[in-house]
This record gives sequence, C-alpha cells and structure tokens, in this order.
Amino acid sequence: MLRHNPVAQETKQRVTLSTLIEPFVGRTGGLISALHEVQRVHGFLPEETEAEAAQAFNLTRAEVKGVISFYHDFKRAPQGKTVVRVCAAEACQAAGGRDVIAAVEKKLAVKMGETSASKDVTLEPVYCLGLCSTAPAAMVGDRLVGMADADKIEKAFERAKKESAS
Repeated sequence: MLRHNPVAQETKQRVTLSTLIEPFVGRTGGLISALHEVQRVHGFLPEETEAEAAQAFNLTRAEVKGVISFYHDFKRAPQGKTVVRVCAAEACQAAGGRDVIAAVEKKLAVKMGETSASKDVTLEPVYCLGLCSTAPAAMVGDRLVGMADADKIEKAFERAKKESAS
C-alpha cells in the first residue's frame, strides 16, 4: 500500500516552485513574471511561493507578500473552473449592479469572493471592465457581458461549462 509522504510532497513542490521561479531571477520585472508563471502552472500561488520567491530574489517575505496582495490577479487559493466577475465599480452600481450581484449569488449559489463547493464557479468582484456605457457589466470566463443581469450571466456560465466539457 502506498502512503502519502508529506516530506516528499513538500520537497517536490519546493523543487517545482524553485524551478519555476529561477529563470526570472535577475530580470527586469522578474518577481512579477515568476509569480505569474507559478500561478499559470499551479492555478494559484501556493503558500510556499512567498518564501521561495523571497529567497530567490533576495527579498523579505513581507515584500513578496506586498506584491502579491497589491495585484488582484494573483490568487491564493484554487479557482473554480469558470470565473465569473461582476463589476462593482460606481458606473455599474449606478446602473443596478448591486442588485445584479445579489441575484447572481442566488442563481449560482455562491457568495461574492468565494468558490462553489463543486469547484465549478468562482464569483469575484471586478472594478471596471471598460463597459461603462453598457453597465452593469460582467465577465464570464473570457467573455464580456454588457447590460448584464442574472439571467444573462447564468446563460453565459452554462455556455462556458458546456465549452469546457467539450
């Protein structure tokens, strides 16, 4: 019977993180590029990323954490298969965005900022998608939704689920 070896798992992940980070050391914008690469491979930034990046770039963990927390594209936990972003900026709020968010939370059965238990959807706020003239706006996967309402967002989500299953 095979047993889970946490030391071997940690070593494997540390080697993987080091391997991903090392090519960016000494390059302009290297830390951000390295963090993007780790997230591309893992789907998020594992907790150990801070320590590995700090050591590689000769920074403190606090400095690396500051970069990660400053850029909202960096994720600290795995995302759902489809990410639904609903604009929470002023123009969208003025066009009924708060009501859209509340309705989407009910339809998708997930709260803003969370991932569903089934891991099929993550619901996130976003602060401007550049669709102010068609507010409220949303983005489902990589598709923009103007004049968004809960039904339009749900349909876009169902389409994204079908496409990812194909």
